[in-house]
Amino acid sequence: MKILVVVSHPRKDSLTFKAAEHFVQGLAGAGHDYEILDLHGIGFDPVLREADEPDMSAAEQSFSPEVETEIRRMKEHDALAFVFPVWWWNVPAMLKGYIDRVWNNGFAYGSNKLPHQHVLWIGLAGVSEEQMKKRNYDTMISHLFNVGIADYCGVTDSKVEFLYETLDSPAEHYEMLLQKAHQLGLDYAKGQQA
Repeated sequence: MKILVVVSHPRKDSLTFKAAEHFVQGLAGAGHDYEILDLHGIGFDPVLREADEPDMSAAEQSFSPEVETEIRRMKEHDALAFVFPVWWWNVPAMLKGYIDRVWNNGFAYGSNKLPHQHVLWIGLAGVSEEQMKKRNYDTMISHLFNVGIADYCGVTDSKVEFLYETLDSPAEHYEMLLQKAHQLGLDYAKGQQA
């Protein structure tokens, strides 16, 4: 498979990017091809403007050149993965804007659905697993990504994985998180719907 890995973090030296690097090493080890899309690196504009506003009455719609480029990029890939920090129990604004603008009417939902059958959401959370579960944040976030976004757009195999305690942890813990990211790449779509 050819997998588009969308990374959302303003700093290249972040744990988010290190996790993405380990994840794609795992993908390569499993025989997958991949492309990393660094949203900040390409200067993606997350603000939905008039040119990209969904027209629910149109079966097909043309969008801004930036969005049309990203739609073409998505179409070149068989599957998707997102690597991002969990901020305010959600994706960062940059990634939310990418979904708002690119996963648009007539391409991702409406008269057409996404052609992809696999998506993996890798969220780096500063809190512990216990803190995440305390108020069912893990369930809420997973439901939003798997059902509210992926399933709505026709993706039949969507999974959320969290890398916990990403702030002020010992080096051994960070190494364990990076190993998990690598393993997620090795295991991408294994034993799941094809």
